[in-house]
Amino acid sequence: MLTVPGSTASHRQQDGIPRFTVAELNQAIGTLLERGFAPRFLLEATVGRPQQKKGHLWLSLLDGQASIQGVIWSSQLQKLSFLPQEGDGVVVVGKLNFWAARASLTVQVLDVRPSLTTVLRQFEQVRSRLEPEGLFDPERKRALPPWPRRIALLTSVPSAALADMLRTARERWPATDLLVVPIPVQGNVESQIATAIESVCRQAASLGIEALVLARGGGSREDLAVFDGEQLARCLAAAPLPVICGIGHEDDVTIADLVADYRAATPTAALVAVLPERSQVLRSLAQERDHLQRTLSLRIASARQRLSTRQEQLQKLHPSRLLEQRQHWLAQQRQLLRALSPAHLLARGFSLLRDRDGRLLRSVVQLRPGDAVFAELADGRVALRVQTSEPAAAPPDASPGKSPAPAR
Repeated sequence: MLTVPGSTASHRQQDGIPRFTVAELNQAIGTLLERGFAPRFLLEATVGRPQQKKGHLWLSLLDGQASIQGVIWSSQLQKLSFLPQEGDGVVVVGKLNFWAARASLTVQVLDVRPSLTTVLRQFEQVRSRLEPEGLFDPERKRALPPWPRRIALLTSVPSAALADMLRTARERWPATDLLVVPIPVQGNVESQIATAIESVCRQAASLGIEALVLARGGGSREDLAVFDGEQLARCLAAAPLPVICGIGHEDDVTIADLVADYRAATPTAALVAVLPERSQVLRSLAQERDHLQRTLSLRIASARQRLSTRQEQLQKLHPSRLLEQRQHWLAQQRQLLRALSPAHLLARGFSLLRDRDGRLLRSVVQLRPGDAVFAELADGRVALRVQTSEPAAAPPDASPGKSPAPAR
């Protein structure tokens, strides 16, 4: 015989069967449920017909085959970060409430989160609205600063993600200043994140901020639903400086990732993307130094060669050198003039014959007997008169019949 402990019906039996009033039966059922069922449980369901009454949210929880009524009391409703809508898939943390007066069974919702299907549906809805506006186009993506002096980190504080990012920044490029801006990263906090981003962007110029990193550590895809919001996406798109998103795990893609100028797989990868790597930069600088040294050595050698050539040219064009060359040339000219001078010939014993007009006589045919001539010697002049003139025999190669020109 089945009896319910604590029930008055356990002492009233008829023919071996427990006997209850309606109130007693409902109370017994309530006691069984309270003592025999889990005090808390997770329930996967789809929300139907949500409506608020006197501050409480009543809804149906469905799975396509069955349904049960659910309620979120007003005191709990204010604490929730996610408010379910019609058709949303949810995961509920609840417990059973049984009202004995009506034998009514209800799931009291202690917490509710969107299911993966709901998150993905919200993702696609926002994506379909923003994509035609060009917010995801690669052409609008801005380049990251190569040597940022200061960047802003928007993430949860404290968190493992922040610790990893700070460690990575110290190891890679400690010269960059990090401005940490605490933000909530889970729940219905989209407007708070957008407000923080807008505040940083307004002060970016005065604070010297050159890039913004929005980061959140790992979690389920449902936990990242806040980064699928349209308000946050438009805020990131309007930011006046490059935005890097490092949200969740490598396989997680949110709307914020699509809008950002650079999408990193993890928060740590976001710092790797925006900061130079110290050892790599040192190697690059060493290579540049070697290249500059080689180039400088070649240029110096070339300049020295040009200088030597110019010095030789200057030596050749020096006034003293030119004067010496000119003097040597003049000496040669003097020697030539001396050799060709008639006076030189006269000194050797030759004489010049001139007619009475002073014209030089070059042929006997210019003279006739009785003509007066003047002989010019090395040391004076002698007047002569021609008695006879006899032309010399013609040279062997002279052309026959060709006679000398008549004397004038």
